[in-house]
Amino acid sequence: MSELLITKKAIDLAKSPVLFDRPFDSGSLEKDWLVRSAEWWIEGEWLVGRNPDNSGGIITSRESFFGNVCMEFEARTVLPSTHDIDCFWNGSWDDEKKERGTAYVMGLQGWWEGKAGFEKSPEYRLNATTSLFPFEPGRIYRLLTGSAEGHLFLFIDGRLIIEMTDPDPIDYTRYGLVGFEAYSSMIQARRLVIRQVVWREMPAEYAPEF
Repeated sequence: MSELLITKKAIDLAKSPVLFDRPFDSGSLEKDWLVRSAEWWIEGEWLVGRNPDNSGGIITSRESFFGNVCMEFEARTVLPSTHDIDCFWNGSWDDEKKERGTAYVMGLQGWWEGKAGFEKSPEYRLNATTSLFPFEPGRIYRLLTGSAEGHLFLFIDGRLIIEMTDPDPIDYTRYGLVGFEAYSSMIQARRLVIRQVVWREMPAEYAPEF
């Protein structure tokens, strides 16, 4: 899957520079990540997040990744947990409120009704979700999600699931944290790769059919 097609754009993964590609290991939480809330630890190659509360359990990167970025990783819920595999990018952390600030947030099996989609924090007035993805708790999924000039996309196992365009994109020169969130869930993630998104415009017109 070297090229991802979204509306009017083609994302070239082969030409998208890798910004981060380090496995989760025993030193990850000291080197690469900051636990902000809930419980996070490493089990083998997995980052594990556990948060039984109805709130966001957050871990963020120590490093900032500015610009158009995408996150590619494998993830699953840890049974009996059945929902909310969440991540975010172009993000920030509010030290005063002890919560995530500005960010694009991707959720799988979230929004209390088993939906996949996006929201924009901290106002949460911009949302796009679908309940059509046939999620299976405990199954490992390959997720690729990110944005190109405010055009958000989510691919699962190579298939485009949902996209959204933000009319007021986050200033990616100011906000660069990425992270994961367990919202009343227990999740695992591994094999994270963060890329700078390289894309090109695609023609959008129909060929005559009759």
